[in-house]
Amino acid sequence: MTALPDDYWLLSITRQPEQMTAEEYEALPEDISKMIEVVDGYVVFCESPTREHQTAGRRLANLLERHAREAMRRGRDCLEVNLDVDLRISDVPLCNRRPDVILYRCLDRENKERLRAEHALLVVEIVAAGSETRDATDKLGEYAKAGIPHYWVVRLDLSGVSTIERYRLDRGAMLYKHLDTLMKEEAGGPPEISNPVPMTIDWAELEY
Repeated sequence: MTALPDDYWLLSITRQPEQMTAEEYEALPEDISKMIEVVDGYVVFCESPTREHQTAGRRLANLLERHAREAMRRGRDCLEVNLDVDLRISDVPLCNRRPDVILYRCLDRENKERLRAEHALLVVEIVAAGSETRDATDKLGEYAKAGIPHYWVVRLDLSGVSTIERYRLDRGAMLYKHLDTLMKEEAGGPPEISNPVPMTIDWAELEY
């Protein structure tokens, strides 16, 4: 497949003639690659998230990072948290996702190590209008098949994060098992969880 000019991806992103290779993806300008995901070699256009979506992602990343650093102080191996970054699921066929939030083992920056599924401990997807099937079904299967231990599906209300559906990988079946659904309205104090790192979900931290 011959590399296509930049404006092709802006004007004809839904008319891709052939599967994209990893080499072709990596040759794209960053301002183009950050607008797309690639599934089985085919480009999927990513709409710009709303302000509320972005804020919720930042709040979740801050919460995860704070608890990840605490876990590291207690002896856990190096962990990093990031938002909207390339996650390589597979090279052939190319599958590249951009999770809303991801917790992963630290990469070798000196050697420019690529973020791959085997580095990820937790992927978080925030459900937006039109993304229910993609986040709750398609990615649920993709991330499980890739062996990512934990997956959260997050939903919002008018004030911020309202529910967190938590899934954990069953490595025997390579499928996610639903652990629980944390709900802001539930009585009692902030929920405490132990995986992928110990943390307390303070709903106030997740408000807009």
